[in-house]
Formats: sequence, structure tokens, C-alpha cells
Amino acid sequence: MLNKLLGIVENVTEHGFQMDQMLEFVHWVMAILFVGWSIFFIVSLIRFHKSRNPKADYHGVRSKASTHIELMVVLAESVFLLGFGIPLWGKQVYGPKPEQNAERIRVVAEQYKWNFHYMGEDGVFGRQKIEFITAANPLGIDPSDPNGKDDIISVNEMHVEVDRPVIAEISSKDVIHSFTPPYLRVGQDATPGMVSPVWFKPIKTGSYELVCGQLCGTGHYAMRGVIMIDTHEDYAEWKKEMVQLRSQSAQ
Repeated sequence: MLNKLLGIVENVTEHGFQMDQMLEFVHWVMAILFVGWSIFFIVSLIRFHKSRNPKADYHGVRSKASTHIELMVVLAESVFLLGFGIPLWGKQVYGPKPEQNAERIRVVAEQYKWNFHYMGEDGVFGRQKIEFITAANPLGIDPSDPNGKDDIISVNEMHVEVDRPVIAEISSKDVIHSFTPPYLRVGQDATPGMVSPVWFKPIKTGSYELVCGQLCGTGHYAMRGVIMIDTHEDYAEWKKEMVQLRSQSAQ
């Protein structure tokens, strides 16, 4: 309910509800703190007004109430961090289990588009070299490598399979970008010279927006893509069509 009031977009991943719950919880805590400190401020203005305290008191607070309150705040923050933040972080860091059959997809950002690299039926990514990069071969797949013959490349359109974990390996060809699909509740900087993985499990089919969350140049506004969460049948059909298109263009 609070998500709608805050304008937060729909969640379409398995882990997203935990992040939404955490966000909602944090906002309720912030609201309580705001009300509490506002009351304290008003009470202080009334109680310590000049008309009620014409002579300043230089001894300060004599009770230990403030010390107890500070200890309670530290304890509460420790509970939030250890009980909520770290477990959620740890679950995302360790990634999917081997038996979940996660699909690896290379996501390569550049000014100003997204390149997506899928391995073919052989389950191996083709070898890449910078000297092979052209307009027709944006990721520099070695044409002599048999492992790359059935690889799939798509631009600004990422297809994933519903109910199957995805490990997206994020990198960049030029400047720092940021892989930011708000509906998937994930985000990862695309840094030149580095490969930064992030994973998610989509649970609802549909078409969802992908943006660059890092100011990457004058065309930053146009660096947008779409993530298509397909059914098992549609995903298999899309891959088949992409392989056919690549073999036709190679002839």
C-alpha cells in the first residue's frame, strides 16, 4: 500500500518483496522519528522559553535519561542491520544454487545502448577480441571460434525466462554506466575493465523498462532498453529465431 503512495513501480522478481518490505519498514520508522522529534522540539520551545526560564542554567542535564535513550537507539539500529539488512544482502550475494539452472547473460553497456550476449546450445560463450569489434559485431566475437557460432546478440532488448534465475554479468565498453531495471529490484554499475554479476529470478511475464542509472554522457537520456520476461515456450521460440537470423546474416 505504501509503495503505491510513494510511486514505487511493480515488483516482478522473487526477492523484490523483501526489498519492498524493508523500504516500507524504513519509511514507517522515519515517520515515527519525525513525529517524535517534532513533539520534542515543540515541548522544548514551550518548556525552555525565556518567559519561563529568565535565567540561564549552565549545569545542563542532570538525569541519565538521554544516555539510556542513546543506548536504545544503538540497540535498535543493530537489530535492523543484523536482523534485516545483512540477511537480505547475504542472500543476494551468494546467488542461485547450482540445481536452479540459472542462465548466464553478458550485459555490455556502451554509449548509448545495451548489448546482451547469450550462449548457444553448446553452453559456452564464444571467444571475444577487441580487434573483431565492428558495427555488425559489437561484442567482438571471434568468427573463427566454433563456440561462438550459435551465440545470440541482442541490442536494447533483453529476454529472460520466467521462473528461471538469471545471472547478469555487467560490464562496459567505454565509460561507467549502471544497469538499472526498477521493476526487477536490482542494480549494478557497469565499469570498464570489470565484470560485476547481479542475479534475479523473474516471476511475472511482461515487458519492463531498463534505464542507465549513471550519467554517462550527452546521450544518457536515450540509453534505454526493455526487459522481456517470456514464458518457457516464447523464450525458446525467440532464441530459435535469433539463431536463424544470425545464420542468415552470416551467409
